[in-house]
Amino acid sequence: MPRKLPPHVEKNIVKGNVYLSFRRGKGPRTRLPADPTSDEFKTAYLAALTGQPAPGRPTLQRAAPGTIAALIASYMKGAAYIGLRETSRAGYFSRIETIRVNHGHRTIAGLTRERIITGILQPYADRPGAALDTLKKFRILIRHAIDIGWLKHDPSIGIKRPKSRPVRAWTDAEMAAFERRWPLGTKQRTAYALMLGVGTARIDVHRMTWTQVDSGGVGYTRNKTGVAVDIGLDDILRQALDAAPRSHVTIINTEFGQPFTVDGFSGFMRDAMKAAGLPLDCKPHGLRKTLGRRLADAGVSAHDIMAALGHTTLAQAELYTKEANRRRGGQRAVLQLNDHRENKTSQTAPERLGKERTRLPKPLLSVWGKR
Repeated sequence: MPRKLPPHVEKNIVKGNVYLSFRRGKGPRTRLPADPTSDEFKTAYLAALTGQPAPGRPTLQRAAPGTIAALIASYMKGAAYIGLRETSRAGYFSRIETIRVNHGHRTIAGLTRERIITGILQPYADRPGAALDTLKKFRILIRHAIDIGWLKHDPSIGIKRPKSRPVRAWTDAEMAAFERRWPLGTKQRTAYALMLGVGTARIDVHRMTWTQVDSGGVGYTRNKTGVAVDIGLDDILRQALDAAPRSHVTIINTEFGQPFTVDGFSGFMRDAMKAAGLPLDCKPHGLRKTLGRRLADAGVSAHDIMAALGHTTLAQAELYTKEANRRRGGQRAVLQLNDHRENKTSQTAPERLGKERTRLPKPLLSVWGKR
C-alpha cells in the first residue's frame, strides 16, 4: 500500500521522475527530498512547515568569536572537511551539527577534560556508540582549534574511548525467521540477499545497479575505503535476483520508484527486521559479518576473505578465520573427550590388565573343598 504523504506535500511525476514539494494553499513551492522515509525529508519538511530556511550547511556567520559554533564554522570552510567524500561529509555534518546546536554557545578556552566528560559525553551514557562518535568528532574540532591557534593543548587527552558493542553476525535462527517472513521476490528479501551474498555495507548496496551484477559475480567499490571488490555470485543470491523485478536501473527502490538514501534504506531494513521478529541487537550490517563467518567456516583462507569483503588489512580478515578455528577446535575437543569416555572402561578394567587373582572364584572353591 502506498505511503500517505504528510499534509501540504505535493507529488509530481515528470518524465518518469518523482518530485516532492511543500506548498501551503496557493503559496510558493519548496522542493523536498524524493524519499519521504528519509531523515533528510523529515528535516526539510519540518523546516518548510515552520517557515524556517531549508536545511543545509549551518548558518554560523553570527557565531560569537571564540565559541564552539565559530570553531565549527571555521572547520567546515577548511580543506579537511571539504575534501571528505560526500557520504562521509554528510555523516560528519550530522554529528557536528548536533554538537553545534547543543554546545555552540560554549567557549573554546573554557573546555576542560571534566567539562567534556560531564557536559558533552555524559548525555550519551546509555548510547556508547553515539558517545564514541561524538568524542571522535569533538577531537577533530579540537585539532582544528590547535591548528588555527585557538588552543595550545588538547583538553580531551586522558578521556577513555566509550566502549561500544561491535555489530554481531546473524544467527541461523534469525536468518531463517527473516526468510520465512519475506519470501523470494519481495524487495526486503532481495536487499537481504544482496547484503548477505555480497557482504556489502548499507552505503554500498542502497544504490547498487543491475549492471553491477552479471552471471559471474558482483563488482563494486567500497565507499568507506575505495577498495574495488569483485565477488562471485553464489546460488542463493542468484535465486533471489532471478525472482526480483527489474523495473529500474537500481536493484532496490522506494515505493515511489526512486533509489533509497542511506538513512532511508536503513529504516527500510529495520522495519523489515522488526516485522520478522528479530531483536534490536540484530543489525543489517551484521549480514556482512555473517558472510565473513560463513566463508571462514567453509575453510576459505584469510587472503580470500580479505578480497571478498574488501578489507584493507589482512588482520581484519584473520578475525573471521581465528573465530572459525576456535569453533572447530572446541568441537574437536568435545569429540575427543567423548571418545576418551567411551574407551575408558575397556582400557582400565582390572579384569583385563593381566593381574593374578588373589582368590579363586566361588564355584572352584566349592569343588576343591570336597577333595
